[in-house]
Amino acid sequence: MKLVDEAEIQVIAGNGGNGCIGFRREKFIPLGGPDGGDGGAGGSVWLVADENVNTLVDFRHQKQFRAQRGENGMGRQAYGKGGDDLVIVVPVGTVVTNVETDEVIGDLTTSGDRLLVARGGKGGLGNMHFKSSTNRTPRKALPGLPGEQRELKLELKLLADVGLLGFPNAGKSTLIRAVSAATPKVADYPFTTLYPNLGVVSVEAHRSFVIADIPGLIEGAADGAGLGAQFLRHLQRTRLLLHLVDIAPMEGGVEGVSPAEQVRAIERELAKHDPELLAKPRWLVLNKADLLLEEEQKAAAQAIVDELGWKDRWYLVSAIGRDGTWPIMLDVMAFFDRQREEALEAANAAGEHAP
Repeated sequence: MKLVDEAEIQVIAGNGGNGCIGFRREKFIPLGGPDGGDGGAGGSVWLVADENVNTLVDFRHQKQFRAQRGENGMGRQAYGKGGDDLVIVVPVGTVVTNVETDEVIGDLTTSGDRLLVARGGKGGLGNMHFKSSTNRTPRKALPGLPGEQRELKLELKLLADVGLLGFPNAGKSTLIRAVSAATPKVADYPFTTLYPNLGVVSVEAHRSFVIADIPGLIEGAADGAGLGAQFLRHLQRTRLLLHLVDIAPMEGGVEGVSPAEQVRAIERELAKHDPELLAKPRWLVLNKADLLLEEEQKAAAQAIVDELGWKDRWYLVSAIGRDGTWPIMLDVMAFFDRQREEALEAANAAGEHAP
């Protein structure tokens, strides 16, 4: 299924029921007094994250969601029934923004997370509340209050541990095929990846991580050029970036840009979109080594690394032949293991120094 990662919807909570004007009339009790009950509260609208949902496509077809209205109050001090809440299921990783104020209302990052987005109106008071020593037969009741209404923007940010980024045809889809069970489209023309793909890399039992293949970026992506701009948000939740570069780009077109300039161009786009992306750990993966003679591969890779002044980890691989891809995955797993150990040590240290 094609990923749909943005949608706008309108949510309308239920109105409260009206209060009732009533009087007790029974045999032998001619002056029973007011007994009009309160109206029921309107239903509220909730968003709930579900790990079994992975797209916002359903919101392309239904734009408006309305909770149930509260029932009106009745005589004999009978309260109206409250309206049922409306629960809307969204994917894990959904960010909810109020369109009118541009305020982020919530971020549903765990399956089962609930977010109240529109509160139901309060029910109106019946006339039994307005009896007094000077007004024994009040003919006053209050209407129910209206429920909240909001225009919401839903944005899905994939929850992946590793994000693959690079120019079109850098080999991202081929790499994710080589190391996971994901089967994204692979072809010899740009922009074969039209939406993000997720793959699970299982190193061994109970040791795995999620890797995301993001559509290729080009110069000007942060300003809307190409296909990758709308998917840059998916890199924001990742813990590690693998920056794929074609070590032997063809002449002409997007692929004619030198490997070092490809890296610099994407760094500029990341900085424009979100400077924090550049602060994430990022490893360089020089792909398509199979296109060069064996004796040329290491020299070409070293030249790119030297030109960039690259200080972090870098790898030379052939994703299509799966040469050198698995050692990267082992290093990634070890990187995450160290992160968990350091976080645990920090938590223990904080507990020891707590008053």
